[in-house]
Amino acid sequence: MDARVWHQHYDPGVPASLEYPAHPVDQFLQITASKTPNNSAIIYGGMAPVVGEQHTTLTYGQLNELVNKFAAGLQQMGLQKGDRVALYMPNCPQMVIAYYGALRAGGVVVPSNPLYVAREIEHQLNDSGAKFVVVLSLLYHHIKEVRANTQLKQVIVTNIKEYFPGLLKFLFSIAKEKKTGHRVDIADDADTIWFQQMLANAPATPQPVEVSPQDTAVLMYTGGTTGTPKGAQLTHKNVVANALQSTTWLTGGRGAETQDVVMTALPLTHCYAMTVCMNLAVSSGFPQILIPNPRDFDHLLSAINKHRPTILPGVPTLYNRISNHPAVQAGKYDVKSITTCISGAAGLPVEVQHEFQQVTGARLVEGYGLSEASPVTHANPIGSGGRIGYIGLPLPDTDVQIVDTETEETPVGPNTPGILCISGPQVMKGYWNMPTETANSLRVHADGNVWLHTGDVAEITEDGFFRIVDRKKEMILASGGFNVYPRDIEDRLYEHDKVLEAAVIGVPVGGANQRAKAFVVLKNGETATEEELIQWCKEGLAAYKVPKFIEFRDDLPKTMVGKILRRELMEQEDRKVPAR
Repeated sequence: MDARVWHQHYDPGVPASLEYPAHPVDQFLQITASKTPNNSAIIYGGMAPVVGEQHTTLTYGQLNELVNKFAAGLQQMGLQKGDRVALYMPNCPQMVIAYYGALRAGGVVVPSNPLYVAREIEHQLNDSGAKFVVVLSLLYHHIKEVRANTQLKQVIVTNIKEYFPGLLKFLFSIAKEKKTGHRVDIADDADTIWFQQMLANAPATPQPVEVSPQDTAVLMYTGGTTGTPKGAQLTHKNVVANALQSTTWLTGGRGAETQDVVMTALPLTHCYAMTVCMNLAVSSGFPQILIPNPRDFDHLLSAINKHRPTILPGVPTLYNRISNHPAVQAGKYDVKSITTCISGAAGLPVEVQHEFQQVTGARLVEGYGLSEASPVTHANPIGSGGRIGYIGLPLPDTDVQIVDTETEETPVGPNTPGILCISGPQVMKGYWNMPTETANSLRVHADGNVWLHTGDVAEITEDGFFRIVDRKKEMILASGGFNVYPRDIEDRLYEHDKVLEAAVIGVPVGGANQRAKAFVVLKNGETATEEELIQWCKEGLAAYKVPKFIEFRDDLPKTMVGKILRRELMEQEDRKVPAR
């Protein structure tokens, strides 16, 4: 790649170009395990309601053996190369084992948000054509409810406590399972097996599978700019490249004299955590601390205090809560081990950045990415800290153009807003079974290269720093870093027999930590309450998607051809007194 204006701002030790091995993603683990089999790979345990010092540590040698057995077990069940394997669970050792094991067996991983309700997981299973699913026991009832409507052949059920140490496992059972009465019985369910039984029955090693760098490794679902769920096909080359790009960016400027520890509080079913937490840790041989529930702040802070992580990828709300937690401010927890943080998924407020850096002494920088790019494309330099309010610089081997917003064909100059387009080894090969959407997103420019059109409006300074002017215009940036797409909520509202029309926006307009607001037109003669429609949404959507406000209208603004104008609703809302 030729020199670009932004290369001048790279940290020392971060080159403009890297070499990427032509091996599948799971070889990161194989290589690390062969080099340092006794080094810690996973640290896990001590979650609520029995928070304590008890935890389990798996070494890289142990993790690799479990991955081999899981891969062999899948093959024993009939998995063929290219079969999709859905992973429907929170952060736990089983998630890591199943991820690398499915890839090692020749499968394609389909990460599935553990907050999904039955109708949402059903859609993803059907769209991906998943034949296997690994599901947490607490979520198994969703799979049972929809299984007959899917192509699933085998279901593997796992319990959150399986890798707790002995005492904690016992206490967890007493405090949680007996209190709630939650016991999962799969004895009479055909083609359903416990995770540990599968491992016990499996051969020690899988049959070798020839995997090309161009083969799909992960179907990472994203709502995209239209809100229609799309599976971004990330190849082994994409995922390997972005892991190495991210690792070099986060550690290259500091050198290799220290052994980092990664805190994995972001959900591993999200592309961000998959790359910047799990694959970064495994490719580098770092331990990673798995946090199943990042909302359990006592557990999170206790884990930071005890296990001393140095790298903490996160979202602005996570950093804000750490800085302002009373126990941190009182000195109960020591969070000063943290040295390196990259914030994504939403714009990083200046106040949050300054306060977190003051409390921890860490370097916190803003980055940018999207699932179609595995996901990281930009970040501010760790060494210098970059520039506040900017997403920073393109990563090594990542080229960027900004084109006009109307035709998305003509490049624009510095300090001029336009559509952000990206080319690099981390860019997906296309959407799963969506050729039209693929052609709209991946376009060949005059230079002959394929460029990803992100749909985000950005601009570049004369010396090479990038700034997002406007995120995907209709995306709701919810608390916790979740991206909520209006169409998901609208589709649910349209299913209600009293609703004629619906449109959803995020409020406060242009703000952070938005909540969804729905504008609803009822069918003629019908009446409904705000509470009624909110309850309807709760029964069919993940909690973070449920609208907080419902406003009833006689009609909605539309174009001449009848398309509802969400943008006009945003403008109307913005002129009002701030939302409740």
